[in-house]
Amino acid sequence: MKTGPRYKLAKRLGASVFEKAQTQKFALSAERSAKNKRGGRGRQSEYGKQMLEKQKVRVTYGLPERQFVNYVRRALAARGAKPTDVLHELLEMRLDNVVWRLGLASTRRAARQMVAHGHVLVGGKKVRVPSHALSVGDRIGVREGSKSHGALAGFGERFTERTLPSWLSWNPKDMEGGVAARPTAASADPAGDLTTVLSFYTR
Repeated sequence: MKTGPRYKLAKRLGASVFEKAQTQKFALSAERSAKNKRGGRGRQSEYGKQMLEKQKVRVTYGLPERQFVNYVRRALAARGAKPTDVLHELLEMRLDNVVWRLGLASTRRAARQMVAHGHVLVGGKKVRVPSHALSVGDRIGVREGSKSHGALAGFGERFTERTLPSWLSWNPKDMEGGVAARPTAASADPAGDLTTVLSFYTR
């Protein structure tokens, strides 16, 4: 098993931050590591807990601090909605995240590369910006020349084995779909405790 920096980070923040760390083998390794460290540390401060949760969410979506802070500010400034709901939607409606949710890429990192390399269309036009914000009703597709490219080859057959999030739609034959509704905590599990995350930035 790979034990590079990304796996060390996953042990500290939780296996969920990297899709490839979500295995039984990794979970057992992380549990042993936690047991070895237990007892040697004092009680974690509230600030430490908030920092850890913030890092967990930020790393899960693969965002630099500045970009993540911008999402937090927009969520806190929103009117007529809960900041946690707004932050969750901003993160989930990123194009790279939706590409991952659809199963077109095995990880969010791979989804970012897929978008950056021009394989994904939004409204029939090529979009190379992973952070592109989608809206309800947007149509997403795969560029014709990319449908048989690398990991996308045979995707239509493999797609039948996946459970599609209720807020997304997808036609595996045409390799086209869209955003059918706004993501909620029920339809797209939050990457962490967003209330704690916002508390970190408003302390």
